[in-house]
Amino acid sequence: MDRPEPAPGHDAVTEAFFNLHDGLPRQGPGSDATTRRLPAAAGPLPEHPRVLDAGCGPGRSALLLAEEAGAHVTAVDLHQPFLDSLTAEASRRGLADRVTVLNRSMDQLPFPDHSFDVVWAEGSVYNIGFDTALRAWRRLLAPGGVLVVTEIEWTVPAPAEPVRAHWDAMYPLRTHSANADAAQAAGYRVRAHWPLPDGDWWPEYCTPLTERIPRADPRVPGMTQALTAFQEEITMRREHGSAYDYAAYVLQPHDHSTGTLTNGTAMTDWTTRPETTADIPAVRAINLAAFPTAEEADLVEALRADPEAWIDGLSMITTASDGTPVGHALLTRCHVDGAPALALAPCAVLPSAQRTGAGSAAVSAALEAARARGENLVVVLGHADYYPRFGFTPASRFGIRAPFEVPDEAMMAMSLDDTRPLPAGTIRYPAAFGV
Repeated sequence: MDRPEPAPGHDAVTEAFFNLHDGLPRQGPGSDATTRRLPAAAGPLPEHPRVLDAGCGPGRSALLLAEEAGAHVTAVDLHQPFLDSLTAEASRRGLADRVTVLNRSMDQLPFPDHSFDVVWAEGSVYNIGFDTALRAWRRLLAPGGVLVVTEIEWTVPAPAEPVRAHWDAMYPLRTHSANADAAQAAGYRVRAHWPLPDGDWWPEYCTPLTERIPRADPRVPGMTQALTAFQEEITMRREHGSAYDYAAYVLQPHDHSTGTLTNGTAMTDWTTRPETTADIPAVRAINLAAFPTAEEADLVEALRADPEAWIDGLSMITTASDGTPVGHALLTRCHVDGAPALALAPCAVLPSAQRTGAGSAAVSAALEAARARGENLVVVLGHADYYPRFGFTPASRFGIRAPFEVPDEAMMAMSLDDTRPLPAGTIRYPAAFGV
């Protein structure tokens, strides 16, 4: 439910907010397609996962998770009419045994530790704040559990003054990097980060709300303030929508996040996560140690400085058990015949951690993060006996070629979504590659 938590004494405005939203398809940006996509990014879940839907509203996500994912959902919200609507719809669909409702604040939940496989908050973290949610819900996750949230954040480093002033007054936004840093500091790693498509804002949220506003009765107590707030929100989205967006996060507590990878005959546990601001010196050090010159380390820094190439969340590091970064894999934006694609390069591991699976862990995590973002094509120039383990095959099979002479087996590509066609043509790398 995407609405600001009201200040004490503003019950009339709160009721006006509810009144405006009553019966609308959604109370915030989103779509069934996004809801369906997020569990896949969460990784393997139990056959019937225990899901806490925090700030469930009338239960669009709760019903879908119960019906299609076989989840047992505990749906929490403060607005009893929403819960009543959810209960009735769950009964109508034959899901009464899978959906339980509770009228309770999202940050004051009575459940024992480790009660849920998934804590789900689609469009509702806004009500209590990202940091509060991270702290309040971590204890509720069972071993292997994940926190799935959507959070509104800046997509540009310097938003225009009108849109910054609007959000500073409503709900101060951060960039993805800052949110990733906050998640890391709260004891999570980011398994996936995926900006919601612009279409998630309009068909089931902004457009129905826009159509309802002219019919609202301004004589209802609090309605004038509610209308003003929503009109401003819609205007900001139309005029400055490229400056901010909702993004989905799949977060896993650090002590639940190690994965086991094969290293010849040895097995090594590695943890992977997206790069944060604090990791930048370590990433450079890894690349300097892994290669004979500073060329790759300088390339990473040049790509990081290029807003057309750099994608937050796709610079992935592998960390040792003490949290020290030891491996790095980078995906940046390139194009094939004008269509967006990703280039995998460079990949590096500290000499002391080479041949232990640290590099494979970083590459696998980067590819999974790209898949969760909805990317389709990745290209890599590298060893033909290494990259096929991730699913890469010669790019020439897809009609994709490098902009320079290269052995056919060394220029590789892979599809992240078998349901979508791949473009054919010549790869155009970011300027930092110098080709």
